[in-house]
Amino acid sequence: MDKGKVLVAGGAGFIGSWLCEELLKQNFGVICVDNLCTGREQNVSNLKQNKNFEFINHDITKPLPESLGKIDFIFHLASPASPPAYQKLAIETLLVNSNGTLNLLELARKNNAVFLFASTSEVYGNPMQHPQKETYWGNVNPNGIRSMYDESKRFGEALCMAYLRKYNIDLRIARIFNTYGPRMRADDGRVISNFINQSLQNKPLTIYGDGKQTRSLCYISDLAEGLLSLMFAEGIKGEVVNLGNSNERTIIELADIIKRLTNSKSDILFKDLPQDDPERRCPDISKAEKFLNWTPRVNLEEGLEKTVEWYKDNL
Repeated sequence: MDKGKVLVAGGAGFIGSWLCEELLKQNFGVICVDNLCTGREQNVSNLKQNKNFEFINHDITKPLPESLGKIDFIFHLASPASPPAYQKLAIETLLVNSNGTLNLLELARKNNAVFLFASTSEVYGNPMQHPQKETYWGNVNPNGIRSMYDESKRFGEALCMAYLRKYNIDLRIARIFNTYGPRMRADDGRVISNFINQSLQNKPLTIYGDGKQTRSLCYISDLAEGLLSLMFAEGIKGEVVNLGNSNERTIIELADIIKRLTNSKSDILFKDLPQDDPERRCPDISKAEKFLNWTPRVNLEEGLEKTVEWYKDNL
């Protein structure tokens, strides 16, 4: 039975492709819109045989196709998300989180659709509060080397709230913390993909800074479940919700675990910490637990083992 039509902007990306797959399993019609600047069509190639799936190669900063028809739900995940990608595509990142967000909000308004904006833990910047609650305003450099991502996501959140207040759109905002798993690009440039690539090739594992900085890593299936729960939950219009794993690990710990899982002979190579790189990253997920009855279930070693196996088959 058809549950309605869902548009997933950025649906050929790492997180988006998992969402498309899960939505199809739940009998939604899915329109995947992606311009493939960082997403990959191969991520959704296995879904194309499903009659309820449609792929459209389109840049959402441009006017949206008239042929979309009635849309019931919109997931906005369209944005470069790793530092190398958004620094290379700085202007594109700013535009997709501003003009692109505007276009999708207008689509939601015209269709009376429920809207979910995929924001990020980067809105907290290099935080002074640990763990980070949704009420924390952040410590962000507005013109630093990460500002094209941090500030465009903050602007996207502000635009969402302006539409809520003016048009009463049913929307919710997910602040996504570090996520990993199969389909994460090998050249993603973040810590997990870097360490797995380097370990499998017995190359030195690059650690920026002293390695004592922390990350909290959520496995992709848990994150997809959290996003779905947030979209379809009742009574949470206008809520901002952290989604991530609160299990905080140091970068050195992550390197040691991945070396062990890959039986790697890699050494550790220390380099200078990049500008504005957060020293600690850990979500307070009590709001997600309360409103969504959601908590991550896949432990770090189990998730990393699955990710390593996928990389072995896809490098």
